[in-house]
Amino acid sequence: MATVKKIKNKKIYEPIEAPIFSMEGKKVGVITLPENLFGVPWRADLVHQVTTAMQANLRQNRAHTKDRAEVSGGGKKPWKQKGTGQARHGSIRSPLWRHGGVTFGPRNERNYSEKINRKMRIGALLSVLSRKAKDGEVILIDSFSFTTPKTTVAKTMLAKIAEGSGATALATKKKNAALLALSAYNANTIKSFHNFKNVKTEELRNLNLVDVMTYTYLVIEKPKEAFATLLARVSASRRTK
Repeated sequence: MATVKKIKNKKIYEPIEAPIFSMEGKKVGVITLPENLFGVPWRADLVHQVTTAMQANLRQNRAHTKDRAEVSGGGKKPWKQKGTGQARHGSIRSPLWRHGGVTFGPRNERNYSEKINRKMRIGALLSVLSRKAKDGEVILIDSFSFTTPKTTVAKTMLAKIAEGSGATALATKKKNAALLALSAYNANTIKSFHNFKNVKTEELRNLNLVDVMTYTYLVIEKPKEAFATLLARVSASRRTK
């Protein structure tokens, strides 16, 4: 009897039309989100693996204890083996003694870092970007134009963008509200948002998985240039040596 192969239906990507807003919260254009960036299937296993690896690589091993070979103290036998009536000891550096060495204590030689290749790192980032785009948590801004650092202007801008985009939590959430991905380093923009505890500014070229997952909304400046930069990172990760 002939076997029949089951053919899985491949999910077709439905293009997402995303509006572009100005600093005043007004809609100034529309752009189609690239499939290579925002049409990647959700990979919970990959996202978890990359996230834990990145957090492990940031871990600083500061706790350190000295063993019996490192603590100060003489190597001389405290007293003779027999005849004193006391327990026999060979060194005051023994872990049994006060100020002696520590047995099985933490050591700063331990390495917690985990190796993770570039293809996995960018794959996890694209998976999260696609999930955020699907959930409506990606907001596009034409440009951040701060002539001088102004916290009040930045606060007003967030409120207007939140009202225009419908993302009310952007202006009301007190913690981890938005990650602002800047097209390039801009001191005025960074200083304007410096006092915001719920907002973080970062250059797009340094965009990473942990920050994107930590903050609810991803606000991208100059989307056309930003998408080109991200696509260049994707193509670079797929190159073979």
